[in-house]
Amino acid sequence: MRVIVDTCVWSLALRRARSRPSVHVEELATLINDGRVEMLGPIRQELLSGVRDPGEFERLRARLGAFPDLPIVTPDYVEAARCFNVCRAAGVQGSNTDFLICAVSVRAGCSMFTTDRDFERYAKHLPIKLHKPATGTP
Repeated sequence: MRVIVDTCVWSLALRRARSRPSVHVEELATLINDGRVEMLGPIRQELLSGVRDPGEFERLRARLGAFPDLPIVTPDYVEAARCFNVCRAAGVQGSNTDFLICAVSVRAGCSMFTTDRDFERYAKHLPIKLHKPATGTP
């Protein structure tokens, strides 16, 4: 199954110094090697938005360029609004970007790889699939 990798997982791999290997970073490397990673424009934007140094921005932009964006189409925005409404009615709050990611993942038949626990709450009300590292849960 193809996997949409959320910003938080990319950040673990690309931006943060690690004193020990992370199960999430190792799983991301496996997904990349298997050709299963999907990128979304909003995730690319979030990753690049936090980079102040122009040289580092260009290096990161180039590295992420290896992953073309999975297209987002008009029905995805409509479905994201429906997801927002379903979760809100159940007392679960979330961002528009999170619900757009959920909508695209369902349409494209992708699971989502994230460390953001909000997606676990969304999964109780939406038909999203969460990807767990093969090596276990941290």
